[in-house]
Amino acid sequence: MVAVFPQKHLTDIAEWHRMGEAGIFPPDARLELIDGEILHMAPIGFNHAGHVARLIHALTPILHGKAIVNAQNPVQLGDLSEPEPDFLLLRPDPDFYTTRHPQAADVLLLVEVSDTTLRFDREQKRRLYATHNIPEYWIVNLIDNCLEVYRQPQHDDYLSKTLLTKADSLNLAALPEARVAVADIL
Repeated sequence: MVAVFPQKHLTDIAEWHRMGEAGIFPPDARLELIDGEILHMAPIGFNHAGHVARLIHALTPILHGKAIVNAQNPVQLGDLSEPEPDFLLLRPDPDFYTTRHPQAADVLLLVEVSDTTLRFDREQKRRLYATHNIPEYWIVNLIDNCLEVYRQPQHDDYLSKTLLTKADSLNLAALPEARVAVADIL
C-alpha cells in the first residue's frame, strides 16, 4: 500500500477573486492571499489602528500630489499573492486605482504595523515583498518601539536593513525630498 498524504490546495488571484464575488467568505473576514494560501489575519487592535492613523497623518501632508496614500487595501503581487498592507504609498494614477488593484510596480513604499504578527512580517512578508521588488518596506515594530526599514530588494530579501528610533528621521527612497520624523509615526 502506498502512503498518501494530504495536499494543500493553492489558489491564484483569479480563483481568489471568484471566491470573493461568490460570497464564500463572511463580509467581515480578514483574509489575505499569500503565496497561494488563504490566511486568516488577526483582528486589528486599537494600538495597531492608531499607528496606521499616525502614518496617514504624518505622511499625507508631505506627499500631497507626489504619491497616493492608501491604507489596508489590496496590492496584487504576481498571480498568487494579494496582501492588504497596513499602509502604501503608490505612484500617482489619474483614476486612483479604481479600475484595478495596484501592483508591485505601482508601490513606492509598503508598511506593516506589527505587534502580534511581527515574526510573520519580518520573515514571510519581507521575502514576499523583496521577491516582487517592492523598493522600500517598513515595519512599525510596536513590540520593540522602533521602525525597521528595508531597502534594495534582491531576489527574496533586502540588502539594506536599518533600525530607527523616535530620535531618528529618514528620507523616502523613492521621494528623497520627503523627510519623515520617526517620532511622528511611533
